[in-house]
Amino acid sequence: MDKKIKLSIFLIIGLFSFLGFGVMAILVHGQKVIKFDDNVINSIQGLETPFLTIIMRFFTFLGSITAIIVLAVVIMLIFYFVFKLRSELLLFLGVVVGANILFITLKLIFHRARPDLHRLIEITGYSFPSGHSTNAIAIYGILSFILWRHIPTKWGRTIVVILSVLMILAIGISRVYLGVHYPSDVIGGYFVGGFWLIISIWLYQFYKERLYERKHNLKVEK
Repeated sequence: MDKKIKLSIFLIIGLFSFLGFGVMAILVHGQKVIKFDDNVINSIQGLETPFLTIIMRFFTFLGSITAIIVLAVVIMLIFYFVFKLRSELLLFLGVVVGANILFITLKLIFHRARPDLHRLIEITGYSFPSGHSTNAIAIYGILSFILWRHIPTKWGRTIVVILSVLMILAIGISRVYLGVHYPSDVIGGYFVGGFWLIISIWLYQFYKERLYERKHNLKVEK
């Protein structure tokens, strides 16, 4: 596939994510998702068992700020000292930091209270969009993108993508199961994280393309 086409596809997906969040924000603000949220919450929390609660607590911890910081530091150290991936390290850092700035800002804008129906854990702060969901799709998404570029086998790439998708979904579902987020919060978080992830990748690819063209032109001139 032509590189310019790839960049265009990334941009289209990014714009779709932006529009998706816009639609979700309008629905949340207009209280048009109450029935949807209630139905999904009842379905997910209806599966409650002591063992499943332990699993969901584990996944929700993986999406917490503490876990994200530890994971991000470990990944950056490996990128820098082991694989020497300097530009990918900056991309990874930009995605993680940017995603957190985005969801924190949006929470302060929307001021949506958290659900107060059946909480299995206690937590403070605003609800929309879900920070855990935003972080999940941002950090595991960018990690998949970077690993995809360096894993030579198709099956290896496939495993990375499947594991990332499962992790993203599990973290989002855990927030609904534990009663600290509405499903619309989670979907909104996915759109926010997806938007920032795709736009960051697009900018990175655009920069790499321009850098390659500049070096190629210099060689031709010589």
